[in-house]
Amino acid sequence: MSHLTTPTTTTGAVQEQETGFGVPGYAHPLLAPVEWAELTRPGTPLHWAVLDVADGPGDRPDPHCLEAAGRLKNAGVRVLGHLDLRHGSRDFGEIVSDAHRFLDWYKVDGFYLDRCPTDRVDLPEVRRVAATLEAVLDGEAHLVLGHGTHPYPGYAETADQLVTFRGPWTDYRWSQVAEWTAEYPPEKFVHLVHGVPRSHLDEAMRIARWQGAGTIFFTDRTGRPDHNGRINAFQTLPGYWDEIVSRLGPGVSE
Repeated sequence: MSHLTTPTTTTGAVQEQETGFGVPGYAHPLLAPVEWAELTRPGTPLHWAVLDVADGPGDRPDPHCLEAAGRLKNAGVRVLGHLDLRHGSRDFGEIVSDAHRFLDWYKVDGFYLDRCPTDRVDLPEVRRVAATLEAVLDGEAHLVLGHGTHPYPGYAETADQLVTFRGPWTDYRWSQVAEWTAEYPPEKFVHLVHGVPRSHLDEAMRIARWQGAGTIFFTDRTGRPDHNGRINAFQTLPGYWDEIVSRLGPGVSE
């Protein structure tokens, strides 16, 4: 399992992770060229970005996605391949096959396991998947479990990071953190929140700090569920991108 004490900036400096962004998956580079270009801006506190070609790696290499991933890697940004676990219903062989495609075609640094199960009964199979993905990347995979809510505590020892909140601001502002998370540092947890008004950005950032989330992505965008029931609000830049980058930027070592 990789560690978050490795470089998280384009300067090559090694430090403990500061609060920064995790980008859960922009639209295709042809549809969101500005978004992908912004991820290579020097000084942006970016922990990782998810590459989702076609609800996974797709059937064949996509030259546009290959170029976008290459630019991120050249800028020192960690690229994660999107793997959908379908709440535990996905075939193990399919997951591993997709992981190999991501590695072979796009040279990813790890994986974002979307719709990861949360229950104790599913933990052994998720551990099996995580251990296999680690082996695919020779023990250097950065793994993020995309639960979207607080899972059974045992999942915390399975991957580098857990997404313990993914949803709208209307839910986030009243959310409560699970007591067991206090046993772990902020770099273990990720919060992804859509529909955050600019006027509530300070409040949202305070909530993230109080609840101990070291990786965040806040956006004022809203969206409709796709065919898998996922909200597509994260596919474009927040309207206040420059502002939130400047607020987190000072935490990045020069």
